[in-house]
Amino acid sequence: MFYSNLISSNQIIYKTEELLDASPNRFKITVQVANRAKRRKYEDIDIVDDPRIKPIIRAILEMADESTQPEIISD
Repeated sequence: MFYSNLISSNQIIYKTEELLDASPNRFKITVQVANRAKRRKYEDIDIVDDPRIKPIIRAILEMADESTQPEIISD
């Protein structure tokens, strides 16, 4: 998944709120985002991504894009 080099903070905040609103439990979704960011940080160490996009921001954007899939949000 490709994200533009310039992602505004408003977009990140909007996607974060969208993700939290789609989740029935804020704690679980927060842990899922943190785990995905941590996993991607170590899995993608060989892949050269845009270093300006931090793993946590990338995880939030990916999960917000995938939030239409119920298996990601619900547990």
